[in-house]
Amino acid sequence: MPKLPNMLDMDMKGKVVLIRMDHNVVKKGKIKDSMRIDATIPTLLHIFKKGGLPVLMSHVGRPYDKKSGEFNISKDDAVEPIVAYLEEKLQLKGLVPDCGAEGKSPIVNLKAIPAAIDRLKAGEVDFVYLPNTRWFRGEEAKDESANAMAISLASFADLYVNDAFGSWQAHTSTYGLPRQMPAAAGLLLQKEIKYLQQVFEPQRPFVAVVAGSKFDTKIGPLSSLIKIADHLILGGVIYNAYLCHKYGISIKGVGADDIAQAARFCEEIGDYQSRIVELPLVIESAELDSVSSAKAIRIADLKPGDSLSYVLDAAPQAFEGKISEIFADAATVFVNAVMGLTPVFYEGTKAMYQMIDANKKAMKLFGGGDTIQDFKEILPGVFAKAVNDPGYYFFTGGGAILDAIQQGSAFGMKPVQALLEQN
Repeated sequence: MPKLPNMLDMDMKGKVVLIRMDHNVVKKGKIKDSMRIDATIPTLLHIFKKGGLPVLMSHVGRPYDKKSGEFNISKDDAVEPIVAYLEEKLQLKGLVPDCGAEGKSPIVNLKAIPAAIDRLKAGEVDFVYLPNTRWFRGEEAKDESANAMAISLASFADLYVNDAFGSWQAHTSTYGLPRQMPAAAGLLLQKEIKYLQQVFEPQRPFVAVVAGSKFDTKIGPLSSLIKIADHLILGGVIYNAYLCHKYGISIKGVGADDIAQAARFCEEIGDYQSRIVELPLVIESAELDSVSSAKAIRIADLKPGDSLSYVLDAAPQAFEGKISEIFADAATVFVNAVMGLTPVFYEGTKAMYQMIDANKKAMKLFGGGDTIQDFKEILPGVFAKAVNDPGYYFFTGGGAILDAIQQGSAFGMKPVQALLEQN
């Protein structure tokens, strides 16, 4: 197994440490859920303990619209709420350099950063937090501006630490920087990879549950995951598209492209298709925001040519009988799934989470922001206990897990590979 360079092996005393974290938790200028921030605090505290001078950074939101090509810097995507949270939580003083971020143009001038770091060295502040990394020209670029950004930021610091498991894309702040300076994995990143290894080397039987709104973003990971899992359960539009393909039916809201992707998926996995466990009952509704017209549909009753309205949830009764036995027998359960269109259609998700929780012997691995957020909102009491239960682990990034699964290794993500190059 590859060995990541460890931040604990670095001599940080008096050195400026550039830390990439995944604090993408700000929505419209407010923190939606502090879980991702809290998970990185041990890394920050260890840097303080080792005498390091921390300069934090994270992306927030999507200021660049790839479809329109427009770039928009807004306070809605600023890091100031994160800084305020850390200041209150840790009783520290932070500073965000004023890089002139505003309007429709990305940040090019980084002259304010050295001045902020000088104040950090002078003890006037406890940490520096750079503006949203996606505001910088070069962060997501494939041209020379990406290399220029990496070289410039690296010149301001001595060491680099990646603690951003959820930021799996090969961007400048995750992939370019560790190739410019001494770099190591943070405590959270190491912990996440350790638990991710349980997906690749699970105790068996291994049950995986994946849902989503688009098949095309999941087809690669699903094709890999089904070869690892003993049982695969699908939900959301992914499951609806699978039903349309297999049974020759149509479901409102499921496009021809999704059905084509489902067909491609089934062809790709071949005999592994027998590992898909079909939910026998789904909820059909004529309305997206009301349960008034909702009714249960039995999959066994479907005939080619049938047309259904919106299928918006798995029926709670679907998690009985055979499926209940599969979950009860599982030794490892991986969940990246919300089964219904929450918050209105949540009963299927609730029934599934309750059933998973009832299996006290299994290792339960949950990934994906929506998955964890809905768990917390639908079953707050169960979630509160689960957070401190060694039988549960909540990943800070669902997309990162699926990317690693598609790559075939917990060490397959590009930012992790960049760290491995240090060895």
